[in-house]
Amino acid sequence: MTPTQIKRAKLTAAHGYRMPAEWEPHSSTWLAWPHFRGDWPGKFEPIPWVYAEIIRNLTRHERVELIVNSERAEKNARAVLEISGALSDNVSFHQWRTDRVWTRDSGCIFLTPGTDSKRTGLQALHFEFNAWAKYPNYKYDAKVGARMAKAAGARIVHPVTGNEEQRVVLEGGSIDVNGCGTLITTEECLLSTTQQRNSSMDRTAYEKFFADYFGIQSVIWLGEGTEGDDTHGHVDDITRFVAPDTVVTMVEPNERDENYSALYHNLGRLRAARDQNGQRLNIIEIPMPRPVIFEGRRLPASYANFYIANGAVLVPVFNDPNDRVALNTLSEVFPTREIIPIYSGDLIWGYGALHCMTQQQPAQI
Repeated sequence: MTPTQIKRAKLTAAHGYRMPAEWEPHSSTWLAWPHFRGDWPGKFEPIPWVYAEIIRNLTRHERVELIVNSERAEKNARAVLEISGALSDNVSFHQWRTDRVWTRDSGCIFLTPGTDSKRTGLQALHFEFNAWAKYPNYKYDAKVGARMAKAAGARIVHPVTGNEEQRVVLEGGSIDVNGCGTLITTEECLLSTTQQRNSSMDRTAYEKFFADYFGIQSVIWLGEGTEGDDTHGHVDDITRFVAPDTVVTMVEPNERDENYSALYHNLGRLRAARDQNGQRLNIIEIPMPRPVIFEGRRLPASYANFYIANGAVLVPVFNDPNDRVALNTLSEVFPTREIIPIYSGDLIWGYGALHCMTQQQPAQI
């Protein structure tokens, strides 16, 4: 069996694989160079320069695998990166067509062998991708996960439902893990009939699925996500693991704000939650930025959409007084990592930020 041979069979915890936490060592970060102007109508021009700033900071700590649409797109990307001081030997280019750039969701999810496993090499969970059950343009993005896996030399697994009749739709932004057996997600994203991903799966089916494919022992279900989130409730905009026993979660101090109720109730669920060992979580609260409005629409601006790289944490900021609160809090949480603010006021017009656009490839230790 070759490393990239597709196998349509269950990946159980007994096989010894798990999804590492984001703070565990990376081999690289996957990104896709921006090209679809429809994601940032009227505001596309600054976006490549934001990407260049992200890549410039990432390449000081790990390799960047950069997906570009064509030879011409690679030439343009190289020019922007060179002007920005971001072009280096730590950037590898892959000429693959994409519809959009949200690699967290369209890409595969890499797994590594557990500490007690005799297995070696990476596994790659290649889920069905349907553009959040909302957009029509995804035929190229649906192929990205398999291409990433092949490039990484990972063995591809196509997760299927419990009856093995249908491939599962799951985006990386809809889950967050502590690497030890606990996963956080939201009911709004996975259980709602709006933008429904898997009509045949209920709460019990998802929990069994997470156990089978991710080695998860405890699933923490939050309620709703934030206003303006076109994914319909991705957890990476509200609550993130930052240590095996610790989460940071967004809170809204303004009781009149649209997000107040949902975030307040999520905080209550976190306080009642238990991890894989039956222990309570340490909960660190970060206040939301003030509403970011553009063309009359509220955008999903949130500090929770940070990305943890080797030696660094890239944090979206919005020229808001709470930027400093978020940066100071994360610097205390990650004292050995550089905390890097990335202005995301333009980027968020595409309804995504730093975590949405990245996907980590774990190091093989």
